[in-house]
Amino acid sequence: MSKERAQVANRIGSYREWAVELERQLTAAPALAPEAGGKGELEKAAVVERVLREIGVERVERIEAPDERAAGGVRPNLVAHIPGRRPGGRLWIMSHLDVVSEGDVSKWDSDPWTVRVDGDKVYGRGVEDNQQGIVASLLLARALLEEKVVPVREVCLLFVADEEVGSTFGIRHLLAADPGLFRPDDWIVVPDGGKPDGSQIEVAEKSILWVKVTVTGKSTHGSTPERGINANRAASNLVVALDQALHERFPAQDPVFDPPGCTFEPTKREANVGSVNIVPGEDVSYFDCRVLPFYPLKEVETEITQQCTAIEALFDVKVAWEPTQREEAAPPTSPDAPVVLALQRAVREVYQVEAKPEGIGGGTVAAYIRRASVPAVVWARMDETMHTANEYVLLSNIVGDARVFAHLALDEA
Repeated sequence: MSKERAQVANRIGSYREWAVELERQLTAAPALAPEAGGKGELEKAAVVERVLREIGVERVERIEAPDERAAGGVRPNLVAHIPGRRPGGRLWIMSHLDVVSEGDVSKWDSDPWTVRVDGDKVYGRGVEDNQQGIVASLLLARALLEEKVVPVREVCLLFVADEEVGSTFGIRHLLAADPGLFRPDDWIVVPDGGKPDGSQIEVAEKSILWVKVTVTGKSTHGSTPERGINANRAASNLVVALDQALHERFPAQDPVFDPPGCTFEPTKREANVGSVNIVPGEDVSYFDCRVLPFYPLKEVETEITQQCTAIEALFDVKVAWEPTQREEAAPPTSPDAPVVLALQRAVREVYQVEAKPEGIGGGTVAAYIRRASVPAVVWARMDETMHTANEYVLLSNIVGDARVFAHLALDEA
């Protein structure tokens, strides 16, 4: 390890109590979207901006997206810049300010909005998702400035709004306002997902297609089924037929992804009738499809239509389907991209772990950056307790991730 890296890493290690205090302040400023009954991110952004200025970051930009539903009528995004010593690509670390609601409070062992510390664990809503990334970013900035270490490349800490409900006012707003925000030689790390040992570098995502299927028959009394057309029976056959046909039609495997194949899962089913003795005249069910990027969603949709048509003919019902979410996969980041290789070096040195580039079935904000033809990765070392009761973060992960970011900032490649 170089002298500069050792300096910064040691300084970061002295910030554990400060990390807890930052978690306290951030958790006490709930950043819930208006859709979730909240007021947006303004209060939380103010905490982050104040801390950045207190530790000596001289250039902090606030980029606001108008939203009359939110406090102040805006959804704030922040960019903090720490100058580097050479021109060219920058290191971006992008975290999101918003959180999800606490859910059923009775499932929590303590107040979700008041941090509780138990050894290495810090509990509270948002402490991991995504305050782990926010706090690790702040630890990095403070250590660089206090040690007077100039990073090799400019460090840009980006704190965005609205990740949890679509990113309309966050990264999508930023890219629409400035399509050249990111450069092809930038390194972009999104610390918003990962494995407990830090071994996963997410470089690709599957396409997402959520499908709502409505089967319409004719309702009747359960004792006279011949007078009706049972939508439940037709829908049940359709679910089985779709499950089988989609897996047979799209069987490819890609070992980069976990799981390696497409997934077509029948999930939600709406209530139909209120009594056992009624033959339902309508049945509504859903599929969650995660499709490998080389299969166009149009092909999946064609297969769905064919299966629906076959069920109509077989059961004399009407079948209508519609996508409730449709997202073609973004271009993947190459496993050999400079940011991937640099992150592998950093994780190896800090955590003594060999991190591997992988694809996932879920969607992340990195997809928007990849669609702008800029490589981006999602990485953190986390237990992934987000969105659950008793969400927690490990202090050792915050400190360790900040050291990984420092390694990237001081990487000479």
